[in-house]
Amino acid sequence: MQAVMSFTAKLRSRIAATGSNLCVGLDVRAADASEATKRWILDVIEQTAPHAAAFKPNAAYFEALGWQGVKMLEEIMAAIPSDIPTVLDVKRGDIGETQGYYAKACFDVLNADAVTLNPYMGRDTLEPFLKYTGKGMYLLGVTSNPGAKDIELQKSGERHIYELVADMTKGQAEAGLVVGLTNAAPDVLSRIPDVPLLIPGLGAQGGDLAALKGCGRQAPLLVNVSRGILYQDEDKTFAQRAEMWKRRIQEAL
Repeated sequence: MQAVMSFTAKLRSRIAATGSNLCVGLDVRAADASEATKRWILDVIEQTAPHAAAFKPNAAYFEALGWQGVKMLEEIMAAIPSDIPTVLDVKRGDIGETQGYYAKACFDVLNADAVTLNPYMGRDTLEPFLKYTGKGMYLLGVTSNPGAKDIELQKSGERHIYELVADMTKGQAEAGLVVGLTNAAPDVLSRIPDVPLLIPGLGAQGGDLAALKGCGRQAPLLVNVSRGILYQDEDKTFAQRAEMWKRRIQEAL
């Protein structure tokens, strides 16, 4: 039986094959879960796939459409080409049996390659997800919102809260961090280990790619663009938008 490739290995392979660090965020602002909506999302996936290192469906946008939206999310996840990693953006942050069922939903039902997790209830939050060997997780380290300063950028003693979160990735080969581009100052990047990073905040949120210049990190980076591909530059095709962002990210890195 052929061994299943781990998330990080799959991501490295995809980045090498495409020369892209672009993560296409599927933050779909749909009015309903109709067949037309599904076809629109599948068109986005088909057009942007040649330029995508990964896809990141945001579960909230689908859940807001009721059971039909959740069903559509399941169908969309199954339709993404198997060689392209999927990061399910759910930011789950619970413990015990509840977190175990969240892990089951993400990995057994939706078959995501990786998820985003909110680790602020402690290491217990990670344990149910760590049982899924080879699956990836991105812990919320320094997010892209202004409120990052309220907790994440605060200090506990001599260290920042996000540094304590970063400690949770030690010894976990498939664990990385979410680091928002709008808050990814050089001193932030220098304080976190060389683990896989998921970097939102580019495009509509105004993040500056210069923050990544010369960072010299070896672990794979994913730079997410959602609205910039789905809802901006409407004179361009989805493929053209994705190619443009792929090129900008390449130039920055």
